[in-house]
Amino acid sequence: MDIQEELIAEYDRELVSTRKMLDSIPADADLNWKANPKSMTLGRLAAHVAETAGAWGVDTLSKNGLNFDMASYKPWDPANKAEVLEKFDQDTSKAKQVLAGLDPAKWNDNWKMTAGDQIWIDDSRYVVFRTWVLNHLIHHRAQLGRDLRTLGAPIPGMYGPSADEG
Repeated sequence: MDIQEELIAEYDRELVSTRKMLDSIPADADLNWKANPKSMTLGRLAAHVAETAGAWGVDTLSKNGLNFDMASYKPWDPANKAEVLEKFDQDTSKAKQVLAGLDPAKWNDNWKMTAGDQIWIDDSRYVVFRTWVLNHLIHHRAQLGRDLRTLGAPIPGMYGPSADEG
């Protein structure tokens, strides 16, 4: 089995499902809405899903790590669904190119994310991609589906039809 081919296929499948979920956000949705005071806003959650699939994937595949600066970090707050879809499409296109061209020997390279003197992630690029790109994406996509369901929006199927489909 070629692990890289399998990861490419899995990533492609998850991108199709993720784009369907992002596209199911109603055009007139209030992106400032929160399911709970501890939750992200709908807009921030959608942005995080798009970033995890795209920019986070690019960084995981093309860099040896990130030094996360909490003092200067400003979360992306999209103005509308179209902005989320545009960023998702652009960034995942880049991530797919990097993934397809990645030297298979690079999967074993160490990848580290720090915030000041704290180490947040310290693992192989493979584990970081599986956990912090794919699994993390699926986790937050599910939260987005929960929020959309709460708002009454129809939910597309991810691994088969949803209760809202046919």
